[in-house]
Order: sequence, then C-alpha cells, then structure tokens
Amino acid sequence: MDQSKIDRINTLYHKSKSVGLSEEEKAEQAALRKEYMDAIRGSMRANLNSISIREADGSITDLGKKYGGVNERNS
Repeated sequence: MDQSKIDRINTLYHKSKSVGLSEEEKAEQAALRKEYMDAIRGSMRANLNSISIREADGSITDLGKKYGGVNERNS
C-alpha cells in the first residue's frame, strides 16, 4: 500500500471525527482500511514464513515450510 492511500485513510479518519463522512466517503474508508489490513496480514505472513530455528541437535527447521504457506487462511 502506498503512502498516498495511508494519508487518505488518516484524512478520512480526522474528517469523520470533526464533521462526519458522506456515504461515499464511508465506503471509501472501509475499502481502504480493508486493503491496509490485507497488506499488513500479508507482510506479517511473509515475515513469519521466513523464520528458521536451530534445533538443539544443530539442524535447522524452516517454520515457513513446516507451518506456513501451504495452508493460507483468509481473515
């Protein structure tokens, strides 16, 4: 998500607190918030899938291959 969309989310938030939003602006705000949350979830999933741990025996377990990626969940 680019910075201009984040700025728009913030603008709509501040406007909603001061004067209120039209129905079109409410719909735009909801769509932008959904897009933002999807981007955050995707980033978090990618970060979690890139974690590897070294076991006590020296082997490395790739947690992304073990737990992530295969079973993507929609939130």
